[in-house]
Amino acid sequence: MNHEKSARYSVGIDLGTTHCVVSYLDQIKAAEDTSTAVEVSVLPIPQLTQPGVVEEKKQLPSFIYRAHEAELNPGELTLPWHTEPKALTGAIARQLGSKTPIRLVSSAKSWLCHGGIDRHEAFLPMGSPAEVAKISPLNATVEYLSHLRQAWDHKFPDNLLSEQDVTITIPASFDPAARELTAEAASQLNLKHLTLLEEPQAAVYNWIKACGDNWREQVSLGDIILVIDIGGGTCDLSLIAVSEDEGNLTLNRVAVGDHILLGGDNMDLALAYRVKAKLAAEGKELQPWQIQAIVQACRDAKEQLLLENDINEVAIAIPSRGSKLLGGTLRTSLTRNEVNETLVEGFFPQINIDEHPVAARRSALSQKGLPYAQDPAISRHLAAFLSKQADAANDVFSRVTINSSTTQNEAAPFIKPSAILFNGGVLKSPVLAERLLSIINQWLEGADTNKARLLSDSDLDLGVAIGASYFGHVKQGNGVRIRGGLASTYYVGIESAMPAIPGMEPPIEALCIAPFGMEEGAEAKASEAEFGLVVGEPVHFRFFGSNTRRHDEAGVQLDHWQEGELDELPELQVTLSTEGRQAGEVVPVNLVAKVTEIGTLKLEAIAANSLDKDEEAERWQIELDVRD
Repeated sequence: MNHEKSARYSVGIDLGTTHCVVSYLDQIKAAEDTSTAVEVSVLPIPQLTQPGVVEEKKQLPSFIYRAHEAELNPGELTLPWHTEPKALTGAIARQLGSKTPIRLVSSAKSWLCHGGIDRHEAFLPMGSPAEVAKISPLNATVEYLSHLRQAWDHKFPDNLLSEQDVTITIPASFDPAARELTAEAASQLNLKHLTLLEEPQAAVYNWIKACGDNWREQVSLGDIILVIDIGGGTCDLSLIAVSEDEGNLTLNRVAVGDHILLGGDNMDLALAYRVKAKLAAEGKELQPWQIQAIVQACRDAKEQLLLENDINEVAIAIPSRGSKLLGGTLRTSLTRNEVNETLVEGFFPQINIDEHPVAARRSALSQKGLPYAQDPAISRHLAAFLSKQADAANDVFSRVTINSSTTQNEAAPFIKPSAILFNGGVLKSPVLAERLLSIINQWLEGADTNKARLLSDSDLDLGVAIGASYFGHVKQGNGVRIRGGLASTYYVGIESAMPAIPGMEPPIEALCIAPFGMEEGAEAKASEAEFGLVVGEPVHFRFFGSNTRRHDEAGVQLDHWQEGELDELPELQVTLSTEGRQAGEVVPVNLVAKVTEIGTLKLEAIAANSLDKDEEAERWQIELDVRD
């Protein structure tokens, strides 16, 4: 570490869609006592659970409530660190928002990675009336982090969070813009020593920490670990290959899935609509706002019916806005069979490996909203991922000799995991976890491959945060580190030089600027070729990513590609400074991509004619971000 004052704690923050968790590891204590396993603690987070009541909980619900100025008394909002919070965050926000959903900000993390909107624009809560104060996805993220920072500083006033080694977890599928925005939120709170870590990797670090040295007894050379992380808002998939280096087992993250907005929130909404249909059969119609209001009740019912064996039915109360509307509060219930039927068959249907997500017919016009997965079947998304990544581990395993019993069976075109690691609150349910494991093993048996074994010793609620703080310990040279780097290959669009043709735009070629697996702190020059950069005028940059083209090196230029091979990222519109040149001038430049120490991607254009001079080269920073 290069800190002027060494950080005492390695802090892990799971900035989740539905919950946030903070864990920490005392690095000084760990260094002094190497005879025992390192201890990781979870920070109790003080938060309002109802007006005037503060409780400490291990999780901070990721909700913000935009209260009316006359709704609560100032004395009811006191927290240990101040008396007038700017925002109601956590348990009280979720509780009040279940009654008045038009004032509730939720899914800020999903909005943060939505490339179709300006993440700096204040529009949350979505669809709320003008009187409700709005907040941007970025500022919502800042609010969550601010609450966590103040909770930390209150407990550790002599070791402020801004001075600690902080690791924030993000979905493996976050694009460069979403990663950059997460780092921006952290920088607004002066978190100086920041690292971003993929959530599935954090889950693996938590598993390693829980197992201690015994992790090597659960996996062996040639294993493929499939990490399935199903949280409140996303389904995050990753593959870890077990290789060796100088006789020691090593872990290599070889593939990540697409960003799939599909998780516990979808399940809660499905149950709410099940309740709606149940009441409709009784001649009782619900309004849209009531559907939103009972989602929380359905979430609570789901957790009870899936996790507590002695409960077979849970009552559901549905609020109304007056007796004239529905004759008072409606009451109904959800049964264990109804929950199992809705969630197991709806989200985890038994399918074949070649059955992939089905795209529904889309309306020409739609409201502004999140790009949720159109197909709710998680099993189909998983089948598509394993099929798409059939050769993901070939490069890693080509360098080692592997026992033939663990090699991939070429008869079926999908990668065959030999071990499964579950993460995320959804998979706490034995019913859902067992169903998913049985689906995977059905595919493996059909391909004449051994069943996958479930890796144990993982905390599905707190594991990502624990793994993140343990990762800070690993970074100091303690324990095994997962080899990862960039999870995709990245390209910038280059306009082809060709004569003007009426009615036709010049074709775009894709120049590889950052190859798959490029490590933090590394840089790559996109060939010796020079490109023309327009300065002083509005221009747009097009970026692409691929999680299947692993062999393209920086400088490779593609004039065509197969459908689905490259995914276009959000377009960047910007006016680059003239640096003393004329507006509209085309400057010959070389392109250099850098992966920062925290894992974000930067593209730099360097004036070609200044490289041979003694003075500082002219440079233009082109951040893969979407800004107004």
